[in-house]
Amino acid sequence: MSETARTFDSASTDFDTLTPVLWGPAGQALVFQLGVGPGDTVLDACCGAGASAVPAAMATGPDGRVHGVDIADDLLEHGRLLAEARALTNIDFVCSDVTRWEPPSDVPEAGYDVLAISYGVFFLPDMDIAFSRLVGQVRPGGRVGVTVWRSESMAEMRDAVFDVASRHSPDFARRAPDYDHSPLRRIDTPAALGEWLGAAGTHSVEVRTLSNLIPATEDLCWALVAGTGWRTALSGLDAGQVASVRQDLAETITTRGIHTVDATTLVGTATVRRPPPSG
Repeated sequence: MSETARTFDSASTDFDTLTPVLWGPAGQALVFQLGVGPGDTVLDACCGAGASAVPAAMATGPDGRVHGVDIADDLLEHGRLLAEARALTNIDFVCSDVTRWEPPSDVPEAGYDVLAISYGVFFLPDMDIAFSRLVGQVRPGGRVGVTVWRSESMAEMRDAVFDVASRHSPDFARRAPDYDHSPLRRIDTPAALGEWLGAAGTHSVEVRTLSNLIPATEDLCWALVAGTGWRTALSGLDAGQVASVRQDLAETITTRGIHTVDATTLVGTATVRRPPPSG
């Protein structure tokens, strides 16, 4: 199991508590902007607990099909339970590496109608290559879409988390994610995301900004630590140390006057180009 899978599996419960305020609004917005409709066949890559896969399954109806693919099986189980609670029988949650995913037999030969990736594309190794491969599994004229954090979103909160973690874990600064060199930084503005989507063999690109300012309550801020990739800040700490981190974080947020968490998101969609005529 990869380090990313371990991190998100251990964070699965707290990850799911963020769905109503974080993952859910973006997932709904992505499905709406993609125009998912009855009978569509959808690939939801890096689907997590189904924040966009479940709305897609509801939109496709009984004649459609959704394949939700992720490497974190504990998160997938949350998605399976949600789909079962909503009596959705047209969705499969599959634990698999999306960079090696091959469409199963229930996908039309021409390919998927829709590809959705919500907050996951920047976790893919070799982001450009992996995304282009997934786009290649969508039929010409089909739709692709991603959600990513807008530039500076989460920055104030991330700085507080990392500063606190560094005080409690001496080696955290060495293993902390380097956001300045993250693939996300290449696509975190509307212009950059639009250009990147176009370069992947698409046209009719549309990038919209989804504003999402969330009250920085103690419970919400801690859920962001325990339920996202920031959970790496707690690696190697015992229960007492984790409790100290939580208390220190709450005090730091108060001291810095952080009242809201900026979760503003870019929702980018596009249409897959048709191949040039042969001959």
